[in-house]
Amino acid sequence: MSEIVLEHIVKKYGDGFPAVNDVSLTIADGEFVILVGPSGSGKSTLLRMIVGLEDISDGSLSIDGKRVNDVAPRERGLSMVFQNYALYPHLTVYENIAFPLRLAKGQFSDQEIDRRVNQAAQMLELGEHLQRKPANLSGGQRQRVAMGRAIVRDAKAFLFDEPLSNLDAKLRGQMRTEISRMQRTLGTTTVYVTHDQTEAMTLGDKVAVLKRGVLQQYASPKELYDEPVNLFVAGFIGSPPMNFLPVQNRDGALHSPFGSFSLPEGRARAFDGAPELLIAGIRPEHFRDWELVEPEDQARGAEFTAKVDVTEWLGHELYVYLPFEADAEVREALEELDRDLDGESLRTQIVAALEPGSLVREGDDMSLWFDPANVMVFDPKTGDNLTRDPANARRLAERSEQMRQRALERAQAEGASVVGGKE
Repeated sequence: MSEIVLEHIVKKYGDGFPAVNDVSLTIADGEFVILVGPSGSGKSTLLRMIVGLEDISDGSLSIDGKRVNDVAPRERGLSMVFQNYALYPHLTVYENIAFPLRLAKGQFSDQEIDRRVNQAAQMLELGEHLQRKPANLSGGQRQRVAMGRAIVRDAKAFLFDEPLSNLDAKLRGQMRTEISRMQRTLGTTTVYVTHDQTEAMTLGDKVAVLKRGVLQQYASPKELYDEPVNLFVAGFIGSPPMNFLPVQNRDGALHSPFGSFSLPEGRARAFDGAPELLIAGIRPEHFRDWELVEPEDQARGAEFTAKVDVTEWLGHELYVYLPFEADAEVREALEELDRDLDGESLRTQIVAALEPGSLVREGDDMSLWFDPANVMVFDPKTGDNLTRDPANARRLAERSEQMRQRALERAQAEGASVVGGKE
């Protein structure tokens, strides 16, 4: 395990454009960190700089306290799993996994190579496939072979570059579980690149959200979800994404296209002195069908009324789509956000994730219930989250670190099998 520290890392290509611009991260020993963002955000470039496949234009990269900017990739002690697996088609699964050990000529005996390969194969359930060729394996099996080749090296850290993007949805879910289990068992520092925010939220101890080469927020998944720093992070994290509504801040209330509501006093004070035109953010799951809410809960919540445009019933929940018109200033901010998120610039609308028992359908007039305490408010010019609670963010960060430490200690206490001769 190793600590990786990035200090003001910059990557500029020939035209001078910074693909990565002043990124600073500390990846703790044994931590699982996700680099996430839309296409062109610089996440893969940053990973390639860590492993040494891209030169660093400016800044400092350290592994275990040693500056490695000019250290060759093979001397950094890192192991990388690529998007396309990078397996040798003419070699068996056994020889593909053993390849990095044989490359270190004379460093490992045949017995040691055999022991490491079999340990890795057992961990990844590849034991019965060791004599097969990659062409005869499924996509998930080929990905596990690539992971096995990383494991046997007993590397300081594992680096994954969108390893699941070539798999179907069901297999991606299965492989996420495999990767998470492997990382917890080995306790190896891991850096993982993805554009899929679901992978980021389910796998990472911490997530670094990037936009156009600039780090937006580096925090636990829970903190990103509950206390995003700006519109971009709030819109990127969550599926379906957060709803953004134009609101007028007047007379102690927020006036939206669907109705007016007031935030709790402490939360409302957060945007005292803010411009009159703001953006309210409400997550889809914070809405409920008014007809299904108990009267005592109705009294403490707020109500939106609108005509339903489209519904999607998914079994466990019902998605309801409610279009609206936005002010020009807010529409411009939302369109820019949509471009940043690789969106399609579709019509502005609310998406509500309701109880499956809701009977509303296309064309119905309906009322939505929500708790104003769950509403976030953003400045449309800066994108800043005006209602972010730094104290709660710190509590979430501390809780996340405690959970990570417990998970690592539990894996070690259970004596999980560890490759590389350490048991």
